Amino acid sequence: MINKNEQISPFLVFFLVLKVQIGVGVLGFQRLIIKSAGNDAWIAVIAAGLLFSIVIWCMFTLLNSQKQDLMGIHTQLFGKVLGGFLNMIWITYWLLMGIAVYRAYVEVVQAWMFPQINVMTFSIVFALLIYYTVSGGFQVLTGICFLGVIIPSYLILTIFFPLEYTEFRNLLPVWNHSYKEIALAARDMSLSYMGFSTLLMFYPLIKHQKKANKWAQLANILSILSYLLLTIVSIGFYSENQISRYVWATLSFWSIVEVPFIERFEYIGIATWVIFILPNICLFIWAATKGTSVLFKVEPNRISILFLVILIVMSLALKDRETVNTFQDYMSYVGFILYTVYIPILLCLSYIMSKIRKKTHEN
Repeated sequence: MINKNEQISPFLVFFLVLKVQIGVGVLGFQRLIIKSAGNDAWIAVIAAGLLFSIVIWCMFTLLNSQKQDLMGIHTQLFGKVLGGFLNMIWITYWLLMGIAVYRAYVEVVQAWMFPQINVMTFSIVFALLIYYTVSGGFQVLTGICFLGVIIPSYLILTIFFPLEYTEFRNLLPVWNHSYKEIALAARDMSLSYMGFSTLLMFYPLIKHQKKANKWAQLANILSILSYLLLTIVSIGFYSENQISRYVWATLSFWSIVEVPFIERFEYIGIATWVIFILPNICLFIWAATKGTSVLFKVEPNRISILFLVILIVMSLALKDRETVNTFQDYMSYVGFILYTVYIPILLCLSYIMSKIRKKTHEN
């Protein structure tokens, strides 16, 4: 039984979901989707966002019916052996997602600020910060997510600087690409919306759980609007040929920001972005740690230390940009299947099993 003092208010789910959806992907998602859909990439942003709005609804429907986290649902529906195997898949996914987000941020720091940075030293320091946050408990983590949204929110003002160079005629003609091309762009866009699967673990820690769905949906809507705004400005500011050469298109916006007392604003933006990235990584590590401790009955602190060691080792193994991109692409495909295929199937199985149990009980 969970102590009510350990639970959070439903409206804080807004920050937990928004935090993981707007992360390191927002710095360079444009190149991927414009490559497939060109000036119609903004349609793919909306389509992917609506798809994940349905996924959020599926998650809450599943969780509200079962009244427990994903670990308990798997065990109840499939038993200890198969359920434990499925739990391990999700634990591994959360851990690898944490590594993918962290390594992507390190790549940004290397490319834009410190090319010769010692990745091991940086990773150890960052791992200590993650451990301090995760060991503080879920309420501390929620507070970090809240601050991670509020403090860097001033960066949205930087979108006004490239507007004077933007040609919105580049958006025309509308629907200039096939359904297949837009669908491919929506799939590529999906990695930026992913991350809220940690909801499957922190659901029992929410007060008045049925009220949390609307806050999660509002967070997803704000994420759609944020990515849509960046996509429209990017299409107007860059040509399709230019965007293919910019790995970090949003960072390139920051390079044209002119402030009298700051010469290189992108340095400020990247430094501030660590407040965005830290809660994301902590949420993934927390979910993987909690799942493992429940599955194997091991003290969470020991598990989190092990996972942080793995994070450091993996960050050293992913050396160049091609390896990092391949790893992120792989995580995108796996995540897309887990979110859009596995969750709806699990919801259907849960519904069928509940009907069977109800009939058996009545007989």
